[in-house]
Amino acid sequence: MSSENTVTVTTWSLEQTSPSDLRPAAAPEGGDLRIVRAEVPSPEFSRFLYASVGGDIQWIDRLALTYSQWEEILDRPGVETWVAYDRGTPAGYVELDPQDDGTVEVMYFGLIPAFRGRRIGGHLLSYGVQRAWDLAERWPERTPTKRVWLHTCSLDGPHAMDNYLRRGFRLFETKTEEQADLPTPGPWAGAQG
Repeated sequence: MSSENTVTVTTWSLEQTSPSDLRPAAAPEGGDLRIVRAEVPSPEFSRFLYASVGGDIQWIDRLALTYSQWEEILDRPGVETWVAYDRGTPAGYVELDPQDDGTVEVMYFGLIPAFRGRRIGGHLLSYGVQRAWDLAERWPERTPTKRVWLHTCSLDGPHAMDNYLRRGFRLFETKTEEQADLPTPGPWAGAQG
């Protein structure tokens, strides 16, 4: 690949190793913000959230998945999707993916562009991380959580890393690589936040 078709991407991996590491953000004042677990695995709904949140920041890995591949991901014991609703409208989500060793990855987290900048993100991340720490209470067959981790990259929103650090995550790995410079798919052409 020539350099004009690539972009340098830095990926940071962050972790918490105790529930006491979490520094929760306050819920935004005013309005009606609710965070609800999507208890019925729904490939259609999860794909909508993934494309709507990540469409402007190059979340493309899951776009080519088949319906059955989405089902397989969502049907694993302990995988949870927590959705923030602002006055009944989906605003963003957190997807938790537990591993067998007591580690829970915050696999996806973000807000639909129209809901960014409203102080929802810190609260949603705090809530999602709390649910990662108490995941085994809802899934008794899972190992109690010993570690919560996530990764973010230089393609993510400009406030992502600060939000993770403010919530008590610590950096444990940094990688830099060249990636294809692909256009962002967006939820659809011309969508604005």
